[in-house]
Amino acid sequence: MNKKNQNKVKKLLIERTILIVCAAIICWSAFFAFGKHYRKKSIANANAAQKKAVAQVNTKKNKHHNSKKDKYKHQIASLVPGDWEPWRADNANTKKVAYLTFDDGPSINTTKILDILNANGIKATFFLIGQNAERNPNLVKLEIQNGESIGNHTYSHNIRYNESPDLFVADVNKCDSVLKSIAGDKYTPKLVRFPGGSFGKRLAPFRDAMKNNGYTFVDWNDENGDAEHPLVSVDGLMNNIKRYTGDQKTIVVLMHDAPAKTTTVQALPQIIQYLKSLGYSFDKIS
Repeated sequence: MNKKNQNKVKKLLIERTILIVCAAIICWSAFFAFGKHYRKKSIANANAAQKKAVAQVNTKKNKHHNSKKDKYKHQIASLVPGDWEPWRADNANTKKVAYLTFDDGPSINTTKILDILNANGIKATFFLIGQNAERNPNLVKLEIQNGESIGNHTYSHNIRYNESPDLFVADVNKCDSVLKSIAGDKYTPKLVRFPGGSFGKRLAPFRDAMKNNGYTFVDWNDENGDAEHPLVSVDGLMNNIKRYTGDQKTIVVLMHDAPAKTTTVQALPQIIQYLKSLGYSFDKIS
């Protein structure tokens, strides 16, 4: 091969190498961009996936919450043991009802939440952790005096999936004892919310145990997403509410009354006004 042909081959190899390198860079960039988009989408849709799991579980459960006599007032003492799903009420109802619920309290944010509720003429339901109630008995009494409903969120806020459901029931019973010692006859030991919700097949034995012990448990079909990260921005909380509320007639909104959830307090007035603008009235589980 003469020198001229050698130079042509060399030039061709260089051009091919450049093309291969450029193609590799383009592919890597596209892969990185897709991965970043996918992770962002996965975070944003985490609760949507959970809602889908709720729907799958709920289709297999008994629908025991017929409330034709009074569709919007739910007396704790009359609730049937097992799961309670107010969003599955008679679809012929035209009234839109929002149940605001706050888990994990009481905390330093409790009085701020109560002030906002009072300013808007709204009552809510607080699912209390027994340990926190022991530390803040005056806040428990204040919630009751303010006309709010209180429910059981277990004593320790811990479900051990590899242990007996009886231990979970004992933890719930312990919380009941604490709340009863603080509130007396003003507390009805009936209503429970599982830490993290009662969703999924692995919790079936726990749901059965709670039902067999006479407890009613309620999950949610709407939320502000304040449990997604240690601290979610006000805009993020509002975006979640707008995303998950949709056109549902009855919503049970999950939020948290915990010391770190300062943006939940900040966003609450906006959440209330947004739901009002959609035509929702507000009620508590009472």
